Amino acid sequence: MKKLQILGTGCKKCLLLTEHVEAATEQLGLVCEIEKVTDLNTIIDMGVMVTPALVIDGKVVMSGKTSSPEEIKAILQNLG
Repeated sequence: MKKLQILGTGCKKCLLLTEHVEAATEQLGLVCEIEKVTDLNTIIDMGVMVTPALVIDGKVVMSGKTSSPEEIKAILQNLG
């Protein structure tokens, strides 16, 4: 099971990224653990300076933008 983390303070873009991640995983039929990380110190410790960001299994795969569900599906499929 993949672990997906959405890093952000809860702004509108962060919430939209969460919706897109949930839609992408549902469309692919993936069972994933989705965690929202809002603690700024944790976000910085992960090397992210611009939110929202998406982390998959501990690897930052996107930062500073809200990707569409299609873009997120492509990322998930490329990571296997």
